[in-house]
Amino acid sequence: MELFDFIDFKIIDIVDIVLVAFLLYYVYKLVKGTVAINIFLGIVIIYIIYLITEALNMRVLSNIFGKFIGVGFFALIVVFQQEIRKFLLMVGSTNFAGKRGFAKHFKLFRSQQLQSETDVEAIVAACDKMSLTNTGALIVIERNNSLDFVKHTGDKMNIEVTQPIIESIFYKNSPLHDGAAIIEDNYITATRVILPVSNEKSIPLRFGLRHRAAVGITEKTDSLALVVSEESGQVSYIKNGEFILFENSADLIAEIKKDLG
Repeated sequence: MELFDFIDFKIIDIVDIVLVAFLLYYVYKLVKGTVAINIFLGIVIIYIIYLITEALNMRVLSNIFGKFIGVGFFALIVVFQQEIRKFLLMVGSTNFAGKRGFAKHFKLFRSQQLQSETDVEAIVAACDKMSLTNTGALIVIERNNSLDFVKHTGDKMNIEVTQPIIESIFYKNSPLHDGAAIIEDNYITATRVILPVSNEKSIPLRFGLRHRAAVGITEKTDSLALVVSEESGQVSYIKNGEFILFENSADLIAEIKKDLG
């Protein structure tokens, strides 16, 4: 053990390492499934190379990588603008006093069984049924980021998810059909919710406000959105501000379950 006597390892060092690992884990979860994941991995690789060149006393290379990392901090703010906004929104909208508390927003303490209870089949079946009658609908499924900052714009609910309930909410003569319905776990917690609308110019003109609102909320949070077009009856699935393609209802159900799990 004399070989390691020079290492002054304290409890605070363990805490430091755990917190850094914790932070990196949630940064990874935040960018997972987006284009930013490749940028994140590239930055990690460059930083590891920098540490190696520094340890081997390779002055020229370590100086180059060191300068890159120093200036790169400001570049990261631009590159990860969307992800940083999501992270700050998640932290800022965390309800410490809520019934599920802080642990809900951090998946490490969240039961995976709780997520899998969401009745995805009922949600998709309702969308399929509404698509046959061109009934417009906008459904947002909460994941890790709290949606409390938009729920207050609508009517609070606490109704278990079923196909008939979803269909009745978006029925054309229903007073609740305007706006979005928010689903947490397996409960509809708000209806008639007003969502932030995306100004993204790449969204095709054939898509209306429902689709732009779905893109907007999934850009700002990690939620999932389902839209039924009132014009064409087409069902769209949106995640991370992007339209996710699927072949049929079974494929859509599998995709949503994978994203929730």
